[in-house]
Amino acid sequence: EDIPLIQNALDNLTGGGAPRENMGKPMFDLTNSPGEPAPEIIPGGQWFNLPAGRQVLNLQELRGKVVLIDFWTYSCINCIRTLPYVTKWYDTYKDQGFVVVGVHTPEFEFEKVTENVQTAIKRHNINYPVAQDNNFATWRVFQNRYWPAKYLIDKEGNIVYTHFGEGDYDITENTIRALLGLDKSAETNNPTRGDVRSPEMYFGTSRLENLTNEQTASSKAKLYQAPTNLKLNEFALEGKWQFDGEKIKLVGNQGSIKLKFFAGNVFMVASSNSPVQFSVNLDGEHSASGDILESQLYDIVN
Repeated sequence: EDIPLIQNALDNLTGGGAPRENMGKPMFDLTNSPGEPAPEIIPGGQWFNLPAGRQVLNLQELRGKVVLIDFWTYSCINCIRTLPYVTKWYDTYKDQGFVVVGVHTPEFEFEKVTENVQTAIKRHNINYPVAQDNNFATWRVFQNRYWPAKYLIDKEGNIVYTHFGEGDYDITENTIRALLGLDKSAETNNPTRGDVRSPEMYFGTSRLENLTNEQTASSKAKLYQAPTNLKLNEFALEGKWQFDGEKIKLVGNQGSIKLKFFAGNVFMVASSNSPVQFSVNLDGEHSASGDILESQLYDIVN
């Protein structure tokens, strides 16, 4: 999401300010630099998966351990694809002085809801501690700008490695092993994104870019009719819809979204207060159907 539209939106969330030197890209060769002190976790909501009797967790008390801080949010497909690796690292090395702390910093309002985060933690089999960061306090002190983002902290409490986005799982794991005093023997099959040309798209007016020029966003309920043809990476609406800064809302019982895309998979973030049925037509033919039961990411084309 390293594009001007997204970076401007992140600046609005975090208050702007120049990033810390070397933050925003993989940093620090372990052999050449001692790293820099990690800021403290500032929870903005509930803690999950803490040891019995504990209410909070802080980095100061984790000195002497290797700590991975993982910024994520549960409806981000990029974050979701990294979770199997993170949970495996935790299960593999937790008895050797390795700790993972997930920092759940929400992109959307519904991701601030404690019950939704708890459901996602169970769905992805996350057993390590997770802190809600609903007010972006921990995000700000780390001067983070990415989902997902990983900050690896050595036994002295210094950030010695970062990784942003997906991939390089073997490099990250071997860095963990090195900090634990183990040999660098991890070999991970690193998936690639392939030739994915359609970008992440937003329906809310604060980040709206891909709505067809033949339609305009309205903050009041408006009846839309989709054009016959769309350009690549354009979407159009059919039925009655209402826009706000973060999303579009279907008004009534029926509506559709038409999208011309180039990608192997399509995911949609959707939310409903009651079960809603949806169906997907791909190139004019029915390809999938399902129910929107909770606020989460749905895999609609695979």
